[in-house]
Amino acid sequence: MRIGILTGGGDCPGLNAVIRAVVRKGEGIYGHNIVGFRYGWRGVMEGETVDLTVPGTRGLLPRGGTILATSRTNPYRTDDGVARVLDTLRRLHIEAIIAIGGEDTLGVAHKLSADGVKVVGVPKTIDNDLSATDFTFGFHTAVQIATEAIDRLHTTAESHDRVMVVEVMGRHAGWIATYAGLAGGADMILVPEEPFDIAEVCAQIEQRHRRGPTFSIVVVAEGAVPVEGTIAVQSGEVDEFGHVRLGGIGYLLQEEIERRTGFETRVTILGHVLRGGTPTAFDRVLATRFGIAAIDAAHEGEFGVMVALRGTDVVRVPIEEGVRELKTLDPTLYDVASVFFG
Repeated sequence: MRIGILTGGGDCPGLNAVIRAVVRKGEGIYGHNIVGFRYGWRGVMEGETVDLTVPGTRGLLPRGGTILATSRTNPYRTDDGVARVLDTLRRLHIEAIIAIGGEDTLGVAHKLSADGVKVVGVPKTIDNDLSATDFTFGFHTAVQIATEAIDRLHTTAESHDRVMVVEVMGRHAGWIATYAGLAGGADMILVPEEPFDIAEVCAQIEQRHRRGPTFSIVVVAEGAVPVEGTIAVQSGEVDEFGHVRLGGIGYLLQEEIERRTGFETRVTILGHVLRGGTPTAFDRVLATRFGIAAIDAAHEGEFGVMVALRGTDVVRVPIEEGVRELKTLDPTLYDVASVFFG
């Protein structure tokens, strides 16, 4: 069987581990021909491919990014995009596709599945906000990087009696902010699920500095929003899936905190550094398990499914379950973190 594989959306640590696992078992054990599509769904539309072999995918386990490259292309938002996808699959004799991506990439996979394409999904989102799976690879690596940064910022904040604002990824869900903030001992965590009142934020910081210690660490997810009417935020341009390009809430907080409290305030935006570099051991193992489970599903002829982590087991669920709704932050976890605020 000729099986195509692609990576879509933002890159994250562990993508290459999935590719390696699919090829190792797909070609090495099942004898399938694995074809990589470059640049996600754009590569399928344009027929841009690369042959993937066991020798050619050795050494990928610790490598960040994706050897297939990626894009945020949406065939359903492009003139004749779907027709071009179907034509490529017919022309190249691709019998099935393994799509690695988040809600957008897998949303396209779900629609194509309804159009008769044989698809297996692998969940990938650094924000850990895909439904139907407990964790996605890349998330733990991002949390580890953010935690190490917060640890380092503690010493400089204490040395200068500063407020340090740390902005991390998290468009609609505060998983990274909460995990990293909890692990790093943040004094306040602001997430998209809980709109913040800037006056209350400043009041808590002032109270902390009065009683000591005289420094604070504020971790904020990029998608965090203020209570309506408290401060103005700028809206940005959108991508092909209609998502606003975020970033900058950290600078807004820096200005407001310093203006309202008088405390010297600095901001560090971790941004894409959370996506880069080598994956942690947890993410290497999870990505490998996902890759093996995906090629197993394709080999057994079970399509329209997504592999997922449930507890300690990797299972198969309908792709629809993964993209039906975002998995927002567990409020009980935020309650745990809030005990340490101020």
